[in-house]
Amino acid sequence: MTSGLVLGIDTSNYTTSAALCTFGGEILLNAKIPLGVKEGERGLRQSDAVFLHTKNLPEAAGLVRNRLAELGGPGVAAVAVSYAPRDAEGSYMPCFLAGVSAAETAAAALQVPVMYFSHQAGHIMAAVRSACREAGTGVRGFLESEFIAFHVSGGTTDVLLCRPSDRPNRMGTRVPFTAEKIGGTLDINCGQAVDRAGVMMGMSFPCGAEMDGLALGYEGKVPRAKLNVRDAECNLSGLENKAAELYGKTGDRALTSAFVLRHISDTLSRMTENVLEQYGKLPVIYSGGVMSSGYIRRELGRYGMFAEPAMSSDNACGTALLGAYYGNL
Repeated sequence: MTSGLVLGIDTSNYTTSAALCTFGGEILLNAKIPLGVKEGERGLRQSDAVFLHTKNLPEAAGLVRNRLAELGGPGVAAVAVSYAPRDAEGSYMPCFLAGVSAAETAAAALQVPVMYFSHQAGHIMAAVRSACREAGTGVRGFLESEFIAFHVSGGTTDVLLCRPSDRPNRMGTRVPFTAEKIGGTLDINCGQAVDRAGVMMGMSFPCGAEMDGLALGYEGKVPRAKLNVRDAECNLSGLENKAAELYGKTGDRALTSAFVLRHISDTLSRMTENVLEQYGKLPVIYSGGVMSSGYIRRELGRYGMFAEPAMSSDNACGTALLGAYYGNL
């Protein structure tokens, strides 16, 4: 068994994350520090995200230090970091540079190796680990076969065909699976649709949790809008206008929230059905921040497996677990 711990670092567009896990896959720290978004705004510029990560990283480092002191056991043996949104050539966002800088500095100071994974691969790994634990199955066995992964968030709505692999990614780090994009949104992402509707109703960004709570509590009839889905691809840009029209007529936040989440659920359901018809009855994993919605999970649960909410939203756990995979996971 490999000794020591893996430190994971992820600096996505809205959360500074740090995690610690053993090489056996036990998560010992899942720290998340949200990036602040001004009232009424619907997102962050990349320059602002980099600045806020730079401010947050010392706090995250303090949380790691305190947890290591509590554990009083083995120290950090490797550092794993999210370097880009996807492993695809050309995938790049400046916000991840803050995490890479912190990871490389920590690894050099500790004289341990640093491994580079995509943010998307981390999301998938976190979801696989969480869903497999809940189902009582092994992570390694699951990753030895093909599966479908949905990565659904504010920045991504991708449908991915994942296959076992032992090849290095473009940073030279081995990843246990490849993720080929076979579908997704043709315009805005699911998380964008949620947040735009929420901000329109006067909610604070990000709006997902508040809308989810309202939708789950709504007991009336929820109208349906026509879906715009072809094979594994969808269009969602019209949802914002439909939500604004409904809210303008009713002034009902709960109804409008349920309408938005129901439309997203119906869209993802149709995409899932189309993918399974094309590729066969492969296991399906739903990952990403939007998939922490209890309303959406209730609607989509018949198709596949979900991570627990804490492992669906942005986190560094999946990145750390990827780093641990070739040890003993």
